[in-house]
Parts: sequence; structure tokens; C-alpha cells
Amino acid sequence: MRLLLVHMVTLFSFLQVGAQVQSSAYNLTLKALLSHTVPEISVSKLKQQQGVIFVDAREWNEFRVSHIKNARHVGYDKFDINQLNSVSKSQKIVVYCSVGYRSEKISEKLEQAGYIDVSNLYGGIFEWINQGNPVVDEHEKVTENIHAYNRAWGVWLSKGIKVYDTN
Repeated sequence: MRLLLVHMVTLFSFLQVGAQVQSSAYNLTLKALLSHTVPEISVSKLKQQQGVIFVDAREWNEFRVSHIKNARHVGYDKFDINQLNSVSKSQKIVVYCSVGYRSEKISEKLEQAGYIDVSNLYGGIFEWINQGNPVVDEHEKVTENIHAYNRAWGVWLSKGIKVYDTN
């Protein structure tokens, strides 16, 4: 009976963690990877907000495969803040990448440029997809394909069809 209770508590704990971030290992990786220098927003909190501008900090080949609908691509290696010229400095902006590292760095740049309501999507587009939210391709058509960055990072993506090379 005691063993059954331990298994039930373990399962319940896993399910609760999975509702926010896929696994405790993923959560620990994110906590170690990110500097937490900008506000972070969870997928569940984000879904409660309206009027958000999504900013994709991944490279063009990743964005082409999959992105959050209506996201603005600014890139990382060739970051282009001019993509946000029409966005008010007070607009709610949520920046994302695959897991949150690149988007944290771009969020810092946006804050330095005077944007005052910038958040980093905790867990990135991987967490967005892992929680069952849709993404679109370069033609704004819903897709199951998701650019998984590389095979090492792709292990954190539990839903969708992983795409690694788009040449």
C-alpha cells in the first residue's frame, strides 16, 4: 500500500511539473542556461493575455519552418531591431526562441533600446508546442513541423515533427 502511495505521489508530481515545463531535467537546464535578467512569462500566463506582440529571436531558417502566428522575426546572429519600428515602446512584447537563451539576450537589447514591457517566453517555442499550442510555417499555415535547432536541443521537444535541416 505504501509503495502504491509513493508511486501515485510521484506520478502526480510529474504531471504538475509537466503542465509548466516538460520535465524537471528541462527545468533545471533552463534555470542554469538563463541569466534571468529580464522578466519571464510562462505559456499558461501568456495565454491569459491579449494584445501581445510576439518576437522570434531564432534564425530565418528556423522561423520559416515554424513560428507562433503573427510573430515578427528579428533574428539573433543578425538581430534587426528595425523589424519593430512600428511597435510602440510601451507595447507588451514577448520574445521567444527555441528554449529561451537567445530570446533572453534579445529581450535585454530591446530593454536597452527603451521598450518597457518586454518578457522572455520561459521554455521558448518548445514549451509552447509541448503544451499543445499551434505554430505556423512561412506561409502562415498551421504546421506540425517544428525546427528543433539541433539534435541535442531537440530532445526537449516532445510534440510535433522535428526538423533539423532545411537546405
